[in-house]
Amino acid sequence: MKILFIGDIVGNPGRKAVKALLPGIVGQYGVDIVIANCENAAGGFGVTRKIVDELYHNEIDILTSGNHIWDKKEISDFIDDYETLLRPANYPEGTVGKGSTIINTRLGISLGVLNLEGRIFMKPLDCPFRIAEREIKELKHKTDIIIVDMHAEATSEKEALGWFLDGKVSAVLGTHTHVQTADERVLPLGTAYITDAGMTGSFDSVLGMRKEVALERFLTLLPNRFDVAKGDVRLQGVLIDIDDRTGKALSIERLSIAMEG
Repeated sequence: MKILFIGDIVGNPGRKAVKALLPGIVGQYGVDIVIANCENAAGGFGVTRKIVDELYHNEIDILTSGNHIWDKKEISDFIDDYETLLRPANYPEGTVGKGSTIINTRLGISLGVLNLEGRIFMKPLDCPFRIAEREIKELKHKTDIIIVDMHAEATSEKEALGWFLDGKVSAVLGTHTHVQTADERVLPLGTAYITDAGMTGSFDSVLGMRKEVALERFLTLLPNRFDVAKGDVRLQGVLIDIDDRTGKALSIERLSIAMEG
């Protein structure tokens, strides 16, 4: 089974890249299922129902997220309407939405996806390691193929989770920092890993935002409003090949594809 995981989609440029590039990628690589992180898809902060529907229409099967999923207040009104729109599983009990799901791929094979959020330099949520154990135990009743989106700031926390879950899941994929790392590998017990899958959006920017605004913030410390940048748009992510029988990863490959024009 070939799974494409798309790094954080940032604003309208990122969504345009998905629309323009994803069909070709799916065809070229024989992708069976597409997962993408959508927490920055609406102007760089949060996601709306309209954008969720747009991303599903453009061949994405499952949407993961992170701390910015709550930036649009309307999310609470519709997140429970979608079986494949996830928020991190380690938010407190009673939080709207859910942190994991199972769907059938185009090949009719069950796939589990788990979304987690880190705690270092972020909110004091429940322990992602212990929550991962709990969620994976439930998912394993239905499938051995499990993909984890670890949305975290610290590389150490992401890497630690990769080792913690090696052999228990098919892949641990880092998101949130928007800079694609060059450490993709299959760990000894068969779990594909990368610290950050990258960003889908403008690279003439600071993490997808207009660099002029980001520079002003650093130079003045004033809380000016971030705006999404538009130039040099790319789609980044990873392609993972998984053994359907064992759920073990066979390979992981970084992708970074520029959108023409």
